[in-house]
Amino acid sequence: MDERLARMRELDSRYVMQTYKRLPVAFVRGEGTMLWDSSGREYLDLLGGLGVTVLGHSHPAVTQAICDQASRLIHTTNLYYVEPQAELAKLLVENCFDGRCFFANSGAEANEGALKLARKYHHLKGKPRSKVVAALRSFHGRTLTTMSATGQPEKWAPFQPVVPGFAHVPLNDVEALDSAVDSDTAAVILEPILGEGGVYPADGAFLKAARSACDRVGAVLIVDEVQSGMGRSGEFFAFESSGIRPDIVTMAKGLANGVPAAAFIAAGEFGEVLAPGDHGTTFGGGFLACAAGVATVTTILQQGLLGNASRIGFLLMERLKDLMSLDIVTEIRGRGLMLAIELDRPVARDVVLSCLEHGVIVNDVGPSTVRMLPPLILNEEEALHGATVLSDVLAGLKD
Repeated sequence: MDERLARMRELDSRYVMQTYKRLPVAFVRGEGTMLWDSSGREYLDLLGGLGVTVLGHSHPAVTQAICDQASRLIHTTNLYYVEPQAELAKLLVENCFDGRCFFANSGAEANEGALKLARKYHHLKGKPRSKVVAALRSFHGRTLTTMSATGQPEKWAPFQPVVPGFAHVPLNDVEALDSAVDSDTAAVILEPILGEGGVYPADGAFLKAARSACDRVGAVLIVDEVQSGMGRSGEFFAFESSGIRPDIVTMAKGLANGVPAAAFIAAGEFGEVLAPGDHGTTFGGGFLACAAGVATVTTILQQGLLGNASRIGFLLMERLKDLMSLDIVTEIRGRGLMLAIELDRPVARDVVLSCLEHGVIVNDVGPSTVRMLPPLILNEEEALHGATVLSDVLAGLKD
């Protein structure tokens, strides 16, 4: 272990809450799809900061936008007009989803705001509702409310009681969903592709059933695109392939390529629900994040990165399917550049560590699930190299 890493580990263990199972590496520089650690070793990044660095590391357009904005002004609060916030809202609404934006700092905040909006919507209708239907295995955030919306009971255990009013149904079970959505339902919140739950895509029929169920009872349909959005699926938002139109869409992660940024966009009448004093944030929608967001979204749209995510994602998926010949691999799933390998035994962390030793970064989202969320700029050579390393690592695992 190099001295720089050893010092980081010592400081972390003494002064930082131990809420993460850190891997034995510290990255100090990045460019494109590559990262370098404190000893100077190079790695291919197939995780992209958990789906955040959609343009790769140190992208020149984002770097320039951050530097230019930081040299002028970083913060004044939302008590005043923020030019890059207005520009980012225009860009998103005119190119991605028609509605009105609220900017926040994280996916959890975006989902929390969307749930608040749904409650107020019913309050304004004179019939308050609080029940929310979500999917099992879903992940919507780590605040008490968004954790309660998350369909992973094991995450609730240390924090009971959870916020009441959430019901969970199996993903792609149309009958269960239709039964759960009733006249007391304020909203349905769904990920088009379950991210932290293991990269499980929702069927188009399931998303259409959610839209129909919400229409039937007057509930609000919220689509959580925090991880699946920003072009990762090959479309700007993953729900687009189903042909539905949600009432609210939430996003974060890749919105500003690493600068903390999030938003939710509410369509039509839902964009008029929140009034002054209903919701707010000190840092959300700030100059720096929104300047980076404008550069990120503009680059995705102008450089054809949706098409690249679709093309390279298909190539990577086909190459990964070859791993099904290995007894240890039971399933390959995902869409675009959001992929997972399911194993027949709980050795995902071993796979992650071995890949790291071979200079490739992936992560485990469960004892037997390995996930990839590479930058949208990933090229064919890099994708095939990553798949080859994964193949070699999996073939070398002992029973």
